[in-house]
Amino acid sequence: MMKKSKYIIVLILVSALVFNIILPMDTKAQANTVKEFEEEVEKYTKELEEKQNKVAKNDKEVAEIKQRISEIESEMDTIVEDIGNLEIEIEKSNQEIEEKSEESKKIIEYYQLANGENAYLEYAFGATDITDMIYRMSVVEQLTEYNDNIMTDLEELIEKNEQQKTDLSNKKESLTKLQTELEDQKERINADTAALKDAMPGIQDQIDSAKANLQYLKDLGCGENEDKDACIYRKTQSGQGGGGGSYVPNAGEYARPMVSGYVTQNWMNYGHLGIDLGNRNNPSIEVYSIATGVVFAKYYDNAGALVLKIRHNTGSGYIYSTYAHLSAWYVNVGQTVTPNTVIGRMGSTGNSSGPHLHLEITSCDWNYGGGCTWAEYQNRTLNPRSYIDFPGGLYSWWYSR
Repeated sequence: MMKKSKYIIVLILVSALVFNIILPMDTKAQANTVKEFEEEVEKYTKELEEKQNKVAKNDKEVAEIKQRISEIESEMDTIVEDIGNLEIEIEKSNQEIEEKSEESKKIIEYYQLANGENAYLEYAFGATDITDMIYRMSVVEQLTEYNDNIMTDLEELIEKNEQQKTDLSNKKESLTKLQTELEDQKERINADTAALKDAMPGIQDQIDSAKANLQYLKDLGCGENEDKDACIYRKTQSGQGGGGGSYVPNAGEYARPMVSGYVTQNWMNYGHLGIDLGNRNNPSIEVYSIATGVVFAKYYDNAGALVLKIRHNTGSGYIYSTYAHLSAWYVNVGQTVTPNTVIGRMGSTGNSSGPHLHLEITSCDWNYGGGCTWAEYQNRTLNPRSYIDFPGGLYSWWYSR
């Protein structure tokens, strides 16, 4: 796949994680006989069902996290609105303080103009008796206290609003941090269940195909201790392949799948199961079969990539070539093709960062009639460079097949 270099380290770690979460723990074992394959399918199915439950749990957690993120976004919207309202209240209180200050100033000025500069004192000491004096002093005190209380209340309101504004800003910051943490958590969980491998089947597809391949071997009449690959080859070449295929002509010479292009990623580079080919001058260039063979399968993988598989006869067994991310395909299952047959066009369907062709070569296939599970399939990938003469360096062009 064409991955940006900055994601390579992350991809290594996540790929390792996916093998532990999605794939069976023991991927080194290879079932050679039908009996061994039957035992593997039983174990493999049980492990996959456990992984399926894990995926379901992950999906539930992701849904809950998404809901919480949505709630946080709603809370943050409310906080922003509250901060705006508080700023209006603070501004209003400041204006009221100014107005009350002006009002108090005018009251004092009024008394000073009416009774002289010592208006309060003259008012208090102008009493006719002690009771009147106490009354007058009380009035002066109340007037002063009234002004002071108004100012104090307004200042406390401003202080309270400022504190509330600070608290809301801090809460918004905390929610933003929590949102980021939840997004990271969601990505980590999604990484558990992400389909990072090209043409990787879904868990239920793996279970179904494993059981179907076991039944296929039994329907072929393969003996319990017979090598399953040899049985498939012998039976199909004699016309007994049934739904899994029949006679396949010799593969002959191998050729590049495109008239021109370059290699963008090599086989087993950071766990890459195939080789990636590109052509920036013609992103929908025609794709050819790499050798003579019979179309074995075509489908959309679980990420939505158009995938085509061809079975080739090496003279002693089969190999399978897989072409992924096609934008179109022009052949049907069971059709015999040659290196001159245009089978489709390069594209960017499915889990792809841009137009390219992902080419895999394996000695078995996980699809019905291919005789192996997805776990075994991964261990039986072959280096396409062993069959096809690609330029040695990455992005080194070729201009002929």
